[in-house]
Amino acid sequence: MKKIVRGWRWLVGFVLFHWRFQRVGRRFILYKPLLLSGLDCVVIGDGVTIRNGLRLETIRAHGRTPSVHIGNRVNIEQNVHIVCHSKIMIGDDVTITGNCAIVDVTHPFGEGLHGKIGDRILDEDSFVEIGNNSFIGYGAVILPNVRLGEECVVGANSVVTQSFPARSVIAGVPARLIKTY
Repeated sequence: MKKIVRGWRWLVGFVLFHWRFQRVGRRFILYKPLLLSGLDCVVIGDGVTIRNGLRLETIRAHGRTPSVHIGNRVNIEQNVHIVCHSKIMIGDDVTITGNCAIVDVTHPFGEGLHGKIGDRILDEDSFVEIGNNSFIGYGAVILPNVRLGEECVVGANSVVTQSFPARSVIAGVPARLIKTY
């Protein structure tokens, strides 16, 4: 019975959303999303499962065309926010647990700036890259200009503000290297 339901969800996700993405792989499963915006800049690999509450948004500002690439066999759990202004690359076999945020945008603030801070986007090239087989713990936040190597483990509720090499275990606010394996 479970295979029938899973197959049905794949068909619904494909029929409703495949034409909105730049590319969608086989066996893509999408549960009730919260917000999907700018999907023509998003590539999703084969065997990807995205749980409910996703916010996947690409922002076209300052003449940039954003690019989001989600690799094969990626699991994205509940209430994950992915916001892209320039480039976000998520490798194959990555697990992103619930309530995480992955963003490559910066909202400038300070004297002389006017309007709502959340509406401002810093005019800079930025990126987030998450290597193959990485695990992003519950509630983690990955900020702009971060590159995580393959097989990294990010602890729950960590805030990642810098890059780490392959097989790093990182945790904390801001995240620091706990060990490599």
